[in-house]
Amino acid sequence: MRVTNAATYRKFTTAANDVHARLNKSFAKVSSGEAYESAAESPLNYYKSKKIDNQYLDTLSKKSLLKNVQNRIYQQELGARDIQDILSKAKNQVQYARTSTTTSTALKSIRDDLLQKQHEIVNDLNAQYQDYYIYGGNDISTAPFSLSADGTEFTFTHIFPGEEDPTTFVFKLTEDTAKNDGSYKFELDLTGSNLTPTEAEKKLRQAMSEQGRIDIGYGSIRDKNTLLDTYTGGLNVLTGVPSDGISTNPNDPIGGEKTVADLLSKSPIGLIGQAVQTISKYSTSKESYESGAAGAPTAEEMEKITGDTYHILGETISSMTEAEHTVSTVYADLGNRYRLLTDMETKLNKTADSLTEQYTNAWGADPYESIVELYNNQYAYNAALQVGSNLMGSSLFDFMR
Repeated sequence: MRVTNAATYRKFTTAANDVHARLNKSFAKVSSGEAYESAAESPLNYYKSKKIDNQYLDTLSKKSLLKNVQNRIYQQELGARDIQDILSKAKNQVQYARTSTTTSTALKSIRDDLLQKQHEIVNDLNAQYQDYYIYGGNDISTAPFSLSADGTEFTFTHIFPGEEDPTTFVFKLTEDTAKNDGSYKFELDLTGSNLTPTEAEKKLRQAMSEQGRIDIGYGSIRDKNTLLDTYTGGLNVLTGVPSDGISTNPNDPIGGEKTVADLLSKSPIGLIGQAVQTISKYSTSKESYESGAAGAPTAEEMEKITGDTYHILGETISSMTEAEHTVSTVYADLGNRYRLLTDMETKLNKTADSLTEQYTNAWGADPYESIVELYNNQYAYNAALQVGSNLMGSSLFDFMR
């Protein structure tokens, strides 16, 4: 009798272990959602699902990168719009300063307001997203721009690829001696620099031509020009010259001008700076004339100064209108990029949903079928344990007899 019971125990143990293994497999299928545990169970579906899984992970990676790029370009777009708005308000102030009824006190107030607007533009150009500067081009760690307190020195700082130390370019707002009418323009000041004018111009153009094209599902990775450029340098925003349209040859025209300094002279920062200096000089002359102080201009001289100022501010207003259109073009371009990213996000979401469905069809387990199977194996295992309990009681009783 004991020999018979021993054989029964062995068969029972084998059967119980088999039921328990099926129960564990059911648990794994429900928790993981996968129909198979190894490639050996279905080699074709396994390799098909691995391909889908790689595509899905690539899609998730692009979605994660896309959100980061979206936020950065959105900040660039906001900055361009703010610069355009500041320039528009500055133009209204210059128009007011140009009227003959404006007093010396009002002129000083206008000058101070315009100077503040210059600094606001520089603050916009130094905007950050997370831990990098959005208008820095390839250099995301260096604050790209600064402006002197009086608005006459505009500084651009940049670390070029392959270099460790930043290169500084100083643009000084000085009287345009070529015109000889009291107007101002930016000139590149290389005092203390080891660069020649040609080398400096080439580097400035190099900074403006920097691009950050990345693969986010838009375009073809085999042709970088089809990929979206996510960089917009501050010099590009001010001048309106896109990175694609820049020749690094200093002898070639750039945006219709000879140098980057010439372009900056007609940019928002340059035009507002010119208005500040023109109004400041006129205000000083007018105050001196009205007070009758020693060395004050004569009536004829004051009449000429007034006429020149009226003419310069008129040209400045016209240039500001053109600059508004230029910045507006940059703003529109950034808006188009953001729209493309939004469309791409929708496309990637649909792709992810489609890949999820394909993966489920190839490797996924039917949830309802898996749960039913789990309960069946649970009942079978509980029944096996009950049988084992009855066998143990019977064999012990028989053994005692």
